[in-house]
Formats: sequence, structure tokens, C-alpha cells
Amino acid sequence: MATAGKVIKCKAAVAWEPNKPLVIEEIEVAPPQANELRIKIVATGVCHTDLYHLFEGMHKDGFPAVLGHEGAGIVESVGPGVTEFHPGDKVIPLFIAQCRECRFCKSPKTNQCVKGWAVENPSAMACAESRFTCKGKKVLQFMGTSTFSEYTVMNQIAVAKIDPAAPLDKVCLLGCGVCTGYGAAVNTAKVEPGSTCAVFGLGAVGLAAVMGCKNAGAKRIIAVDINPDKFEKAKVFGANEFVNPKDHNKPINQVLSEMTGGGVDFSLECVGNVEVMRSALESCVKGWGVSVLVGWTDLYDFAARPIQLIAGRTWKGSLFGGFKSKDGVPQMVKAYLDKKVKLDEFITHNMTLAQVNEAIELMKNGKCRRTDQITQILACVLKRVQARRPKSKGQAEK
Repeated sequence: MATAGKVIKCKAAVAWEPNKPLVIEEIEVAPPQANELRIKIVATGVCHTDLYHLFEGMHKDGFPAVLGHEGAGIVESVGPGVTEFHPGDKVIPLFIAQCRECRFCKSPKTNQCVKGWAVENPSAMACAESRFTCKGKKVLQFMGTSTFSEYTVMNQIAVAKIDPAAPLDKVCLLGCGVCTGYGAAVNTAKVEPGSTCAVFGLGAVGLAAVMGCKNAGAKRIIAVDINPDKFEKAKVFGANEFVNPKDHNKPINQVLSEMTGGGVDFSLECVGNVEVMRSALESCVKGWGVSVLVGWTDLYDFAARPIQLIAGRTWKGSLFGGFKSKDGVPQMVKAYLDKKVKLDEFITHNMTLAQVNEAIELMKNGKCRRTDQITQILACVLKRVQARRPKSKGQAEK
């Protein structure tokens, strides 16, 4: 391509500081270096983790940054040493690397990797090195991806090549939320046929967890949320019972225990709230109940009574649904193309990059939102409307 080897000037939504609106800026995206590729982002979802960094985590070393980590695009150019990818390939950026060489990648017990952004500075949710600059300042790459930009640069160990038939404005959701929830049920909890499950929080992650429970053969899938408007959506993904904690004058774990004769077999917390995490654990049946922490947070400690685990319950965590990223994401794309998993049904809004702050407000306060109790987002897909061809630095100076 004409832009290969050149700096590209393009639009991106920059978070200059925490707790402030994003600003659409013209940034410079450097060419890919060794083992890197530059990707034209075609579509991206808005995930609560973006809002977590901006409004909750607010780490002082995490700004300025380009947010976004749930995207899909097309390879524009590749750097030296890249043989797996070629310009024109459809890809999904990954916030979890898979180098296939470290002891974690070689183990079937985990999907984590010793390489990638999370190794250097996990609290800031970005690595120190970046290919972005704006107004002469370095701009950080959020979670190693930064999909709120028309172009991004990724290390090849954190990119999945996908089927060229895949619609990018749908499969972008597999970059985080859908794989996270679905895999938490199938890979981490290992939901069993005929079992009873409870899913706390009916955002994109929770709905994907419901879908995972359904596909794993669960008999009863109880959807728990304080927003009853989400119950109809949960039915689409396989939920068959619904509980609003606000409708009861007793703790939700007691409600679920009474409904199920002692507790559910599996519970999945898809909110990122430590109080809900405990409720999810206490909702499990003693002896064999499994509860999985899925919602992202690192702000507070969580607690439980020792007897709750001594009695036989298991408390587990799930990152990206337990999927080894480069292997699992293409498999999920194929499952979507084979109509084995749903994606279209997650999408509530289609918006342009220029409307990113509106999408964030919808998530926070409107029909596409997460509150600090038991609701999470439905996916808002931001389709980039390409009004012009990207300018290389040389073209921009003419």
C-alpha cells in the first residue's frame, strides 16, 4: 500500500486525562517495527473496561491514551520478521498475547502469557512504548490495542487472523466481551448438561455467559439484574428465569437458594462489583457449587467466610473467558459464521468515531449502560465512517 513505511496521520479519540470527555484528534501512527503490524480499524465496541480506566481506575501514569480494546480491522502493512500476516488480512487485535513459547502459553491450564502490555505496567493498563504521537506528545496504547483510532500498531503475538468472510462490524465483539462471558461459562466454569446456573449482570459479558450456559446444556439459567428491561434480551440468549434483587426484601443469595433447593450449580459474576461477587459465591450450592469472577475491577478487596469454601464451593477467576487468544478467537469467529454463537443480537447502536462520547454516555446513563450495581453494557458498536483516505506524513505535508 502507498502508506507502507510511512507515518500515517489519522483520527483517534484521545483521553488526555482521567474523568474527562475524549477528544477527537489527528494523531500520528508510526510504521510497524520488527514483529509488528499496522492495522486499519474498521469497527470497535465500547466495553466497560474502557470506562473503568477513564472514570474509576484513573491511574496517573495511564494518560494520555487512546482507549478501545474490542475491535476488528484490516492489516495495512507489516514490519520486519512478520510472516504470519500480510496486507489485506482481516484481523482482531487482542488485549491478551499468545506468544506460544512461554511456559504459560505451553500450558493447557491457562490462557495468560508472559509477554505483552500487562507485563510492564498493569496498573496503568498500558506499556511504556507506543507508536502514537499527538501534538508532539507520546500517547499511550491502552491494553496494547487502542481501537478508538483509525489505525493502530500491534505486536504479532497479540493479533488473531480471522476468516476473510467475517463481517468486521460484528466479530469485533469477540475481541473482549463475548469471548469473556461465553468462555467463562464453557471454559472456566465448565457448565454441565442439566445443571442450574445463575448469571449476575446482563450486559454484553453477562449475556454471553448466558449463551455459554445454554450451549453447554444447562437446564435452568437464572438471569439476575436490577434492570428488568434486560430480561427480554436475556431470553434471546437462553435465560429461562429472571430475578430482580430490588423485588425482594432478603439477600439475593437467599432468594436463589430457596428457588433451587439449596443453591445453583454454577454462578457467574459479570459486573465487576465485589459485593456482587460474594453474593454470587453464596448463591452456589455447598458441596460442588462453582462461582466464577468475570467482571473486571482492581479497586477493592473482596471477602468471604472460610466455611463457604471449606463446605465444598469453588471460587474461580476468568480472564478473557479462558481462551488462548490467537487460537480461540478464530474458533469463535468460525462458530459465529456457522451460526453456533450469536453476535448481531448484542448490538444496540451503530455510531461513528466522532460520536464516541455519546456512546460512553449511553453506556453510563442510557439504554446502553453499566451502573455500579448489577447491570453492565450491551455492546455499542462504533463503525468508523471513512470520509477520506488516510494521509501519510509525506502526503500531509504537500
